[in-house]
Amino acid sequence: MAQERSSFGIKSKRVCLPTGIASATVVVKDGKITAIARYDQSDLGCPVIDAGDSVVMPGLVDSHVHVNEPGRTEWEGFETATKSAAAGGVTTIADMPLNSNPVTTTLEYLDEKLASARERLWVDCAFWGGVVPGNAKQLEAMIDRGVVGFKCFLIHSGIDDFPNVTESDLNEAMPILARRGVPLLVHAELESGDGGHDHHWGDDHGCYKSFLKSRPRLWENNAIELMVRLCRQYKGKVHIVHLSSSDALPLISSAKQEGLQFTVETCPHYLIFSAEEIPDADPRFKCAPPIREKENRERLWSAVKDGTVDIIVSDHSPCLPELKFLAEGDLKKAWGGISSLQFRLPAIWTEASKRGFRVEDLVTWMCLRPAEFLGLDSRKGRLAPGYDADIVIWDPERAFNIESSIIHHRHKVTPYEGRNLHGAVKTSFVRGQKVFDNGSLSERPLGELLLGKRVEIRQ
Repeated sequence: MAQERSSFGIKSKRVCLPTGIASATVVVKDGKITAIARYDQSDLGCPVIDAGDSVVMPGLVDSHVHVNEPGRTEWEGFETATKSAAAGGVTTIADMPLNSNPVTTTLEYLDEKLASARERLWVDCAFWGGVVPGNAKQLEAMIDRGVVGFKCFLIHSGIDDFPNVTESDLNEAMPILARRGVPLLVHAELESGDGGHDHHWGDDHGCYKSFLKSRPRLWENNAIELMVRLCRQYKGKVHIVHLSSSDALPLISSAKQEGLQFTVETCPHYLIFSAEEIPDADPRFKCAPPIREKENRERLWSAVKDGTVDIIVSDHSPCLPELKFLAEGDLKKAWGGISSLQFRLPAIWTEASKRGFRVEDLVTWMCLRPAEFLGLDSRKGRLAPGYDADIVIWDPERAFNIESSIIHHRHKVTPYEGRNLHGAVKTSFVRGQKVFDNGSLSERPLGELLLGKRVEIRQ
């Protein structure tokens, strides 16, 4: 694929600017947006790509991606993950500290992660560290190296080398993160003494209702209540990942109204699927927390609309196909995670447009706010002068079917397979460089590691 010249323009009748959608030309030079010109301006002195009626939008930012390299690259690696991101209009991702091996919980392990990512990125990539029992003394060194924040679990993570924290562990870690101004991301499930996972299964390990009962809403609600209290106590940034339980929304809304630095994300699978339509013995739909009922889904959509839910991320969490136990249909044994990095834009647009949302709303949920969350809002998430020329051209009206042949994830196992979606991505640019164009990817990796130091915040 031929790269664009250092200076060029992209014009369209639907350009998503900070002020709204307009006919305009985005002018790019040396990887940056230098100007927003008139649609019909002819004296730019550079070649202009005519995108017609296609939407020209900031490249998507996905702040929740499990790449799994190094150590479990057979699940997914930086090359396949970032290629699928580029094909989905995602120009920036943030890599989670698991399920790589080693997990990103020390400075040494972070350096291994960074070394594995270099020269393998088709899009730009930021990095999360992990909080686990006993690693509080490692946190500042990882912040100084450039992680954007830290992830923890309140329940078993699924792999033994990333153990969950207790409140005691958080009492050590949270003052450090608050002082350094980085967020704590929390997998918010807290077992409630009801017998745990095994209590609801019985003999039928393919029954989706049994799986749903094994991870009740109460677990999420209790975990979020704990994190609101700790957020209030330590006055730091707390972020709830992949919110599933709509029962917790009043508590979250109250925390926001109180002025706490409390943010929340949800995922396409919670906004698209519902428990009533998930067939038994189909582990492609298994994730944690689970996909819940239709009424729960609709309440999540209302929370996205009113801002209680801040951002929509993929939580792309792939594994080896055999770990899904597809032939057996065993939901109890199957790995819990959904692969969707490439399809977040069309999946959300397909459902959002039915509910009266606009393209501008997608920019807020999936470009602007995630960039702010990652501390990258001075260069990512907007089409404005001075920003990185991260741009996606896509067609909201064009429908297509998810087929294995178009999936760029390392493994093609996804509950989106066979689904008809609207919103086909045509072209993606990362800092003015074309990384995806009409089904073809750039021949070489053009992404960068996004590392930045955080200063100490004096209370």
